[in-house]
Amino acid sequence: MHQAYRYQSFAFTSPPELSGGETVRHPLIIIGCGPVGLAAAIDARQHGIPVLLLDDDDTVSVGSRGLCYAKRTLEILDRLGCGDPVAAKGVGWDVGRTFFREEEVFNFNLRPQTGSKRPGMVNLQQYYLEEYMVKRALDAGVQIRWKNEVTAVSPQDDHVQLDVATPEGNYRIEADWLIVADGARSPVRTMLGLDVEGKVFMDRFLIADVIMKADFPAERWFWFDPPFHPNQSVLLHREADDVYRIDFQLGWDADPELEKQPERVIPRIKAMLGDEREFTLEWVSVYTFQCRRMRDFRHGRCLFAGDAAHQVSPFGARGANSGIQDADNLIWKLKLVMDGRAPVRLLDTYTDERGFGADENLLNSTRSTDFITPKGPVSQTFRNAVLELSRTLPFARKLVNSGRLSVPSFLTDSMLNTPDSEPFKGDMLPGAPMDDAPLTRDGEPAWLIDQCGDQFQLLLFCDDASSIPRAMQRELIDLAHATIPVKTLVIVRQGNAPGLNVLLDHKGLAFARYDAKDGTCYLARPDQHVAARWRETDVSRIVAAVARATANTVEE
Repeated sequence: MHQAYRYQSFAFTSPPELSGGETVRHPLIIIGCGPVGLAAAIDARQHGIPVLLLDDDDTVSVGSRGLCYAKRTLEILDRLGCGDPVAAKGVGWDVGRTFFREEEVFNFNLRPQTGSKRPGMVNLQQYYLEEYMVKRALDAGVQIRWKNEVTAVSPQDDHVQLDVATPEGNYRIEADWLIVADGARSPVRTMLGLDVEGKVFMDRFLIADVIMKADFPAERWFWFDPPFHPNQSVLLHREADDVYRIDFQLGWDADPELEKQPERVIPRIKAMLGDEREFTLEWVSVYTFQCRRMRDFRHGRCLFAGDAAHQVSPFGARGANSGIQDADNLIWKLKLVMDGRAPVRLLDTYTDERGFGADENLLNSTRSTDFITPKGPVSQTFRNAVLELSRTLPFARKLVNSGRLSVPSFLTDSMLNTPDSEPFKGDMLPGAPMDDAPLTRDGEPAWLIDQCGDQFQLLLFCDDASSIPRAMQRELIDLAHATIPVKTLVIVRQGNAPGLNVLLDHKGLAFARYDAKDGTCYLARPDQHVAARWRETDVSRIVAAVARATANTVEE
């Protein structure tokens, strides 16, 4: 029998500042204890940065809210130490199906190639994700203050001043750096008088989380104009605990408060599932599509992330996924700047790179929204014609758009990349998110993606590890002790090299996916993006590429 989730709440603890004394300055304060703020906080602790996390609430997310977590996000969660509980509790899936009326017209597979640790997507209610991330944050040493509402933010040249309200009184605090992850309505963004640019789409959608026993497969099902909800669209997802997410398109004229009433929701669900199917409503909400972003994500020492920086429509699972990737891009850069090992201009590449990702998401989200909610008779005729043709013609299936799902950005135009000087094939060009592959270490299974992250990494591909010259081995070991350390991972077809981290590519997939030959090497960034690649190892070129990837030497 399904037991309703009990939303975890957290005790308020009186901050020491309420006892008087001098205003305390913290190296890093993060506002917002959602998935993005928590990801940034955990990542910061893994980089050794003390973190104070403030939230105006005292519970995890109410309702399932963010639901679909993409393969790239799962890899980041693995690096942060909370991927396993998410994967274990959630519902993994790769296949999506699109229906026009009652007939399937299109399907896709998010993971067409084998040999990766995680599936294309995992569906999990946001409250579970936050619960796991809070536990991990506390274990990592993050200081979390619940029921601490930031009421004023005053940027200064070398710090940010914050006024905070609590149930026991108000206090003032300072941060060397401030990360703002306080959501789409971002009070801090409003306090600073900063705008978001874009548009709001004139349509409304109803979310209903339904508890029921059903044997529906773990797939994404999307209907255009189904008989149970004519002239509109419907989306069905399976979640943990026998919960199913159903999205009903309502139209712009729908009254949000009225449509959330059970007497309006239940008949819609019965029309879809049939009168004989027993179910219970767990959570209901109404939302509107928005596609907007800030022009700049960095304002002095204030750095915006997640929905505070950019908002997209939920079809495509681009909200939480892109926000967690914001944190993944930001924290390693901030750590280098805080330690004086990189110039402040490195933080400007956060807006450059994640702004590019936001623009990709906005473009895809806008196209999806335009297809799902045609703006007039001509658009609807075109949309329906595409759906009719897609039943039999492959070219039309490529035009069907029920929400292009979240994929990581290829940062190929980033100023931090070192351009290729030799020919390569495949997708692992500078700026690409790293591909995974199965490996073994001493006969035990391992994954390539798990070996990388948190610092710069050199992937050296070698036919036989024992053939690596001793002088090169010493140079590679020395790289691990440089001002900006580079850890070496040797991926081999056979052999071993004492003193180096050697893994066997027993299936040959790593060599194939990285178009590697004997001696090929890749430089990977701390966020698991390729920074540079070469056909042979040259330590001077590696050092130069690290300098470029940290904005220490950037060509104008």
